[in-house]
Amino acid sequence: MPRSQAIANPDQTKVGNLRAIGTHRERALTKIGIRTITDLLYYFPRRYLDRTTIVRVADLPMYVNREVTAVGTVFSISTIARGKKRLVVTLADERHKMDVVFFQGHDYWRKRFQTGEVIAVSGTVNLYGRTPNMVHPDIDRLQQDESLNMLNTGGIIPVYPSSSDLERVGLNGNTGFRTILRSAVTGYVDGIQEYFSTGFLHRKNMPPLDDALRSIHFPNDRKALEAARYRLIFDEFFWLSLQLAYQKRRKSNTETGIAFKPESPKARALIDSLPYSLTGAQKRALKEITANMTQPHPMNRLLQGDVGSGKTVVALLTMLLAVDNGYQAALMVPTEVLAEQHFRTITSLFNDLSVNIQLLTGHQKNSSKSDLYSKIASGNVDIVVGTHALIQEAVEFGNLGYVVIDEQHRFGVMQRATLQSKGITPDVLVMTATPIPRTLSMTLYGDLDVSVIDEMPANRKQIKSAIRFEEDREKVYGFIADEINNGSQAYIVYPLVSESEKMDLQAATEGFELLKEQVFPEFRVGLLHGQMKSEEKDATMMAFKRGELQILVSTTVIEVGVDVANATVMLIENAERFGLSQLHQLRGRVGRGDKQSYCILMTKKSIYFSGGAKATDEKKTLSDSRRRLDTMRDYNDGFKIAEIDMDIRGPGDLWGTMQSGYPELRLASLTEHGDILSDARAEAFALVDEDPHLRLPEHATLREVFKTRIKDKLVLSSIA
Repeated sequence: MPRSQAIANPDQTKVGNLRAIGTHRERALTKIGIRTITDLLYYFPRRYLDRTTIVRVADLPMYVNREVTAVGTVFSISTIARGKKRLVVTLADERHKMDVVFFQGHDYWRKRFQTGEVIAVSGTVNLYGRTPNMVHPDIDRLQQDESLNMLNTGGIIPVYPSSSDLERVGLNGNTGFRTILRSAVTGYVDGIQEYFSTGFLHRKNMPPLDDALRSIHFPNDRKALEAARYRLIFDEFFWLSLQLAYQKRRKSNTETGIAFKPESPKARALIDSLPYSLTGAQKRALKEITANMTQPHPMNRLLQGDVGSGKTVVALLTMLLAVDNGYQAALMVPTEVLAEQHFRTITSLFNDLSVNIQLLTGHQKNSSKSDLYSKIASGNVDIVVGTHALIQEAVEFGNLGYVVIDEQHRFGVMQRATLQSKGITPDVLVMTATPIPRTLSMTLYGDLDVSVIDEMPANRKQIKSAIRFEEDREKVYGFIADEINNGSQAYIVYPLVSESEKMDLQAATEGFELLKEQVFPEFRVGLLHGQMKSEEKDATMMAFKRGELQILVSTTVIEVGVDVANATVMLIENAERFGLSQLHQLRGRVGRGDKQSYCILMTKKSIYFSGGAKATDEKKTLSDSRRRLDTMRDYNDGFKIAEIDMDIRGPGDLWGTMQSGYPELRLASLTEHGDILSDARAEAFALVDEDPHLRLPEHATLREVFKTRIKDKLVLSSIA
């Protein structure tokens, strides 16, 4: 494509300046964030039609079981009722015909076609008798004379995202957007500012930015398209990583923190008193955290480990290091149940260590709270375990030097910041038992140092998981009875989701009554749910922990917090209603001791075997719910499960806890482009180390773009 002679600045040119865009189109584009020509140039195609080798309808039988594109005129539209009901749209090309078949959404698709219109269909070719057909292919509507227009045929053709609002002003995903993008590329792409040096682009074997934008919209061939995609994906990850690199630099280099001395007699005494040896992964994490704490800059570190991997012990050892250095430590957890469990665990472990440990929760009496506030403020309390109550205005620490935040994703950014502010640049360790795929953690926590405990204690047996159906229920109940008769305990969990909380709570309550009165009358059965008073929940959980209850019927309130080594069976009712992460967390409540443990995923056959085809796709793909259950059956590794979860849900759903202000990922995918992310991250962090102020001549343009892109977005950067 010839370059425009007149170079205009697309950053400063409103999209309405394009000849093909009037007031109505400009208003519609503004609604989706396209205000300037640059915005339009970064509105990327969602897919492409490869019309370099369009197959004639007459030749389709030669391409059976291959994916191709064919163009034809709609000849007829009919519904076939015999056999499996289907809508058949017949296309004609000269004297030959083909069928386009829809098994779902008959009414929807019937309204989408008109006889006489020209369409392109892309899909896998099948043969029914002598007539070729495609089932649920991709559809693109063409102008009557579009086959003569090189904008839409004879090459790799972009198809853009659209909507009903955009289509109303003539901006459909095909001709409408192609027309205005052709105008934008021709008139303005040469004005796009390149921020990487020629040497850098040569070293990375990447095209210049203007060429990449030109080829992402109108590629000459597949090679040019792939080069453009790589460059633009790299750029998205680079700007994200550059922001994280500067956040990390600011935290580590600009603030003065506590340089703890590495010696800790109390930590050594605790290690010697443990009835087991630390795993190699625990030792590695402990070494990394300790090395961080001895530096004169505030630590911001993530400790990531699967359920039962031993994160808590590592955190306690580092808290003792702070105490031995004369500082207070605080452990903040999301629920009172978990706070009380941690408090009991720590008190038991620290029994001979002369450490003053106190519990602070919202439901404590005001009189006892007032006395506790005074002790904390005076510095007489060494370690405070608590919930959100720790960040109340009335709580003041005498000498807070170390903060541990458990299940950190359950706290907001400002809540974590408030706890930090109660000390003078304390070291911060955030923990999560929710495994996060490597690519996601590199973006979610890219500005933190990360320690991973990826090894389970030696005495832990792998939990055996199985999928069972309603017709297996009697056998499942028999298995649970056998386990209890052998001295073990069991959980039976009912789903609880906000949309139908009352109904779900009723189901759990009715299930409890049935189990208690008819299924397991010989056993002691208890009920636990979120609507119970705190005192009732505590009493029930402690009764289960002491073995006074043999079966605990519960909602997902036990997802975090209950640690009963004697519990060996987890039965999850309606398991298809849970997310993968939640299922994995629930399963982690068993297998806490040295006995073989089991997780039974109960569902209906009709649910498990349904959903074999998507609503608009006849391809036989597993439904998401079935895939989740199969994953739980086949894998115990939380990190592998997290990768599959991200693949099912997409990173956007999992990325919801990330604070706003980060660069948008339009082409880049955390599930598909991990290698490019690693490369871009390495380059961004190396750049900040080499030239933190971007003062080298080759970084001059990068510095200017940095100022406009992310400098003002470095907010809350001192918060983990």
